[in-house]
Amino acid sequence: ENDQYTRGHSERVSEYSRLVARGLNMTKEEEQTVVQAGLMHDIGKIGIRHEQLNKAGALTTEEISMFRHHPDKGKRILEPIPFLAKLIPGAQCHHEHFDGSGYPAGLKGDEIPLLGRIIAVADTYDAMTSDRAYRKALPHEVAIAELRKCSGTQFDPELVQIFILELEKEHMVQGLENEGIT
Repeated sequence: ENDQYTRGHSERVSEYSRLVARGLNMTKEEEQTVVQAGLMHDIGKIGIRHEQLNKAGALTTEEISMFRHHPDKGKRILEPIPFLAKLIPGAQCHHEHFDGSGYPAGLKGDEIPLLGRIIAVADTYDAMTSDRAYRKALPHEVAIAELRKCSGTQFDPELVQIFILELEKEHMVQGLENEGIT
């Protein structure tokens, strides 16, 4: 995460994931696992060159294949480290889709570990609302509309609802803090 496009991405995904954990009323320990999984979700991208991560044009077939291997690579990196093993579902399953059309395993619905389903929503929201080499950040409203549109196909519909609700609560609190009300 050594460039302007990806810097802060994992931290933001981690914080967005925390909002969902809070909305699910997870225990502090479960919430901490969600936060850590958010931080580590892209660890499988280690070794992918800076130029490839930030390519402005269309990806080649080889590049697409390389990117599609990062979830399994993440699993292989985390597996030998006992205290990080619980983060594997977040790293390995954040590109699975609720309808089974995702990768690497084509898991569907509840077959996808909760950690993977949570990070999928957080990761996609952050990707949409951040500047990338190939496009400018989308406005919050556009990103939310896209999450709603892909709810039930790409994303767990319950988690999309929770994320939107918790994000709105967070924005309201920040707005009040900015006005010196809290």
